[in-house]
Amino acid sequence: MTPGDLPVYASPLATRYATPAMLENFGDRRRALLWRDLWIALAEGERALGVPITAAQVERLKASRDALDFARVEALEAELRHDVMAHIRHFGEQAGGDAAGIIHLGATSCFVADNAELVMIRDGLELLMDRLYVAIRQLRDFARAHRARACQAYTHFQPAQLTTVGKRACLWAQDLALDLEGLAALVERLPLRGLKGTTGTQASFLALLDGDHQRVRALDRHVCEAMGFRASIPVSGQTYTRKIDCWVLAALSDVCSSAAKLAVDLRLLSHKREVEEPFGARQVGSSAMAYKRNP
Repeated sequence: MTPGDLPVYASPLATRYATPAMLENFGDRRRALLWRDLWIALAEGERALGVPITAAQVERLKASRDALDFARVEALEAELRHDVMAHIRHFGEQAGGDAAGIIHLGATSCFVADNAELVMIRDGLELLMDRLYVAIRQLRDFARAHRARACQAYTHFQPAQLTTVGKRACLWAQDLALDLEGLAALVERLPLRGLKGTTGTQASFLALLDGDHQRVRALDRHVCEAMGFRASIPVSGQTYTRKIDCWVLAALSDVCSSAAKLAVDLRLLSHKREVEEPFGARQVGSSAMAYKRNP
């Protein structure tokens, strides 16, 4: 189905501007599969630390991991009125036998919901980093090609001394490179919510592991490593601290400000006919003014 065929509203941020990889990363199927990955990691860790879970039970979870039936989940959610419980029940139906009983053992809804969200955020940031890297390389090549091409420089958008087209492109590339460094640092420090129960305590896991704090910490490390994280947030409420969301938004706003600077420069320079975007042979600049070449 193409964007124009959609019977309901769809954000143009998704239909026009998002890459297929980014849409898949934040899609319902990816989220549901991450929930299952978390349940499998939890069961594996609990078994390794002495909880009475068999290897066969874990293997049945792994064998059922990809068999998602969203119609069945929807039917269960209509009955249970709870999205996470609907997925737990569905996963248990597919795993079969006594494997259903080990799903979500000691956990709360935010164990899967918040941890999966943080995985998607991390992976989304890495996708953005890939795109930034490509953009920086393209600007590098453009700057090298036009390193000696003189052009008018401006301050306050008034004519100033000469510069080069290559130098101007280096300014754009440098900002994006700084943003790339910031994103890399954020991905490195990003924690998982980790192994927290209801309201963010670990009481349920302490009960499950006979009050042994070291085993609870080991289980937390196991889940973090299974999901590709170095550590979890030390203290949490029911949800992970929204300070992490502020970190992410700040890093994204840096990228947006650099992109906006580049875009405004191109708009102003195209008005002066100094720099223009490529324009296809059959491209239309305006429905009423065929001579226009809008940036």
